[in-house]
Amino acid sequence: MAIDYESHGWIWDGVYYYPHLFGGLMLTAALLGLSTSYFGGMGVFSLPYLRSDSGIFHKKKHENKKCVRVYMDGCFDLMHYGHANALRQAKDLGDELVVGVVSDEEIIANKGPPVLSMEERLALVSGLKWVDEVIANAPYAITEQFMNRLFNEHKIDYIIHGDDPCLLPDGTDAYALAKQVGRYKQIKRTEGVSSTDIVGRILSSLKDTQVKEDNSSTSSSGNSYKAIQSKSAHLSQFLPTSRRIVQFSNCKGPGPNARIVYIDGAFDLFHAGHVEILKNARQLGDFLLVGVHTDQVVSEHRGNHYPIMHLHERSLSVLACRYVDEVIIGAPWEVTKDMITTFNISLVVHGTVAETNTSLTGETDPYAIPKSMGIFRLLESPKSITTTSVAQRIVANHEAYVKRNAKKAHSEKKYYEEKTFVSGD
Repeated sequence: MAIDYESHGWIWDGVYYYPHLFGGLMLTAALLGLSTSYFGGMGVFSLPYLRSDSGIFHKKKHENKKCVRVYMDGCFDLMHYGHANALRQAKDLGDELVVGVVSDEEIIANKGPPVLSMEERLALVSGLKWVDEVIANAPYAITEQFMNRLFNEHKIDYIIHGDDPCLLPDGTDAYALAKQVGRYKQIKRTEGVSSTDIVGRILSSLKDTQVKEDNSSTSSSGNSYKAIQSKSAHLSQFLPTSRRIVQFSNCKGPGPNARIVYIDGAFDLFHAGHVEILKNARQLGDFLLVGVHTDQVVSEHRGNHYPIMHLHERSLSVLACRYVDEVIIGAPWEVTKDMITTFNISLVVHGTVAETNTSLTGETDPYAIPKSMGIFRLLESPKSITTTSVAQRIVANHEAYVKRNAKKAHSEKKYYEEKTFVSGD
């Protein structure tokens, strides 16, 4: 039976928005023996179609729906799970997320020297599962000219930023214009981590290493105490929750005949090299399972000053990558036969660029089992960048980053002292 949708539009609107009310009216009419012709000629047999998820109403619901495009910008230097969560929240405010990556020149002028190059920062942002488009060399402040470009060329509906203030060197709000025109929306800042905090951890680990070297020449308890003090000064303030892990997860398992690829590692200071190797690994199968090693395992194989990011922080960074389907949080060092069977792994891969402590001797090959089964493959790492090489950039420009951190640390301290609860996630 054909239904005249347009001529009874008000009825169908009511059916869609108030299905139980209209269903009750029609059922009452049927029980009383009254005609249902007033309701668009529908008989009682049509009642099953009153479900709001029925395809018959999808046309009305979606035919005029506008795609909401939102914009969020940032430096995204030393990409961490806080950046990822901000972009996840921004995506929830629209249908498509466009991300502006601030230019090196603008970062230097407003914050100090960036650690990562524009190319590396673009790779990190593009690799996030919530990002649809990226604009390179975006300005630090939303100028009128750039705002008009966003609205007209990129069809942006809203500009997004966190609830922490973003001030220019002259003390003005970087998003003042967007707020004035009513096209600004705010998300909740992800607390417990920042690029400033990570730089502080790296500089702190440098001090730890120096103190350790001093201890090798003198075994005074005072130096040991300084080492503990130095490390505790930059402990992570991140409080992991199960909800956050669910928010980052795809929440989907592999299909019955899926080719499951496994890759493991520390994934410390998640960088462009990680993104590229994960992308290449994902192309070898239908489902990418990533093992993230425990803090203890990383320390044993890379040194006591590693990892810089702890297990849950590193796991969230990996989960946020668009090429990753699932993560084993605290994966074992050795890939065992039982593990391969449990997760139905078809292929185990490992990059050619890896960091291990060469002083460890007599250790068994962690990939001996998959190699014996003929399911191991060595992947050429697309980039030579490593966690250590990123940390060394900061160490090499020690004075510049100490100065930058002192400036940022003051504003962050003020934020935490004055912060109030803000709803959001």
